[in-house]
Amino acid sequence: MAWTNDNETWHDVSSPASLDLLLTNLIKGNLLPSALIWITTRPAAAGKIPPNCIDRLTEIRGFNDAQKEEYFRKRFTDENQAKVIIDHVKQSKSLFIMCHIPVFCWISATVLQNFLEEKINKYVRNNQADNTSNQMESNTEDTPKTLTQMYMHFLHFQIQQSRRKYDGEYIPDVSCDEYTILSLGKLAFHQLEKNNVIFYDTDLEACGIEVYKQSMYSGMCTQIFKEETGIILGTMYCFVHLSIQEFIAALYAHLILDINKKNVFVQDLEQKNKNETMIDLLKTAVDKALESDNGHLDLFLRFLLGISLQSNRRLLRGLLTQQDSTDQNKKEIIQYIKQKFEANLSPERSINLFYCLNELDDQSLVKEIQTHLSKGSLSSSDLSPAQWSALTFVLLTSEEELEEFELQKFKKSD
Repeated sequence: MAWTNDNETWHDVSSPASLDLLLTNLIKGNLLPSALIWITTRPAAAGKIPPNCIDRLTEIRGFNDAQKEEYFRKRFTDENQAKVIIDHVKQSKSLFIMCHIPVFCWISATVLQNFLEEKINKYVRNNQADNTSNQMESNTEDTPKTLTQMYMHFLHFQIQQSRRKYDGEYIPDVSCDEYTILSLGKLAFHQLEKNNVIFYDTDLEACGIEVYKQSMYSGMCTQIFKEETGIILGTMYCFVHLSIQEFIAALYAHLILDINKKNVFVQDLEQKNKNETMIDLLKTAVDKALESDNGHLDLFLRFLLGISLQSNRRLLRGLLTQQDSTDQNKKEIIQYIKQKFEANLSPERSINLFYCLNELDDQSLVKEIQTHLSKGSLSSSDLSPAQWSALTFVLLTSEEELEEFELQKFKKSD
């Protein structure tokens, strides 16, 4: 179903018509002109509706900073545990910003609670847990600090929960779930390319998912994939949240590279007799994401880059290989991203590239700007486009509230 200006005008409420035709004419006011239509959709889709057809626009906001903390305090009855988790999330600016999405608070709470409980149990077994609070605090050093790490731990946790429930066993290696993840990943990636978040039986079948066995997928990861039945459109499927679809899609891209040596963005005929490399995939993904007008690949790109790190790939051992994940690839893609700042990027794409660098554990540009700011030498510095973008990023993500902002001080000279 899609908005189009090419649909004919339709006034007859008693005659059948296609869904596209009905929707277009309802929005234009040709059909049921006295009716008030309330449409809930994502910003990218809402942007396709002509402004003259919209009387009021309402944005559903997520948590503010106080509500983020309130969520964790209500989630955990143990005040010490709640404090440790809140402090940890706040230490990572990208994680704390993402917590404005309620489902991300839930994912973070699930992962961090499980992570800390496993650490505590380990110390208890070793008779080293004299003080639970202190042990939790001392073990936050290796807890997830980036978006990618959080989602990798979440997927691993869901797989292990399923194994304990259905098989009664715990196996760190997740290689036996490869087919299931590949099938879900294929669905996630190809539908993400089309900007789709709702899928149907035909979409599942095209990805090798037998509809009558779909419960196997939701059974393995009940918190990842879900099924709903509509009155008109029948059975529909979706990932619990778009960010989970984006993560699974990024994981799929790495699996296809590992297994088939293919780049998911390149047609098979173009890759015949050629083995694609990690750096090929990452560079193509950066270019594709920057070409997007609505940023629908922004989060996917952050996950894709994060999964490329050796340290992160170990979290899904048995599923991802280490063979093409090298420090040289990391250095090369960081340099490639920094070069992109020289282009005339939109503010949104520039900001996302900084989040991408964060997933790659590179804060060099941000630190350069912070040094200039601390020395008071910014106004006299000849900043590059990348550094100007870094300045914007620093100002937007800074926890400090500026009492006054001297625009002239930051004005770029001709």
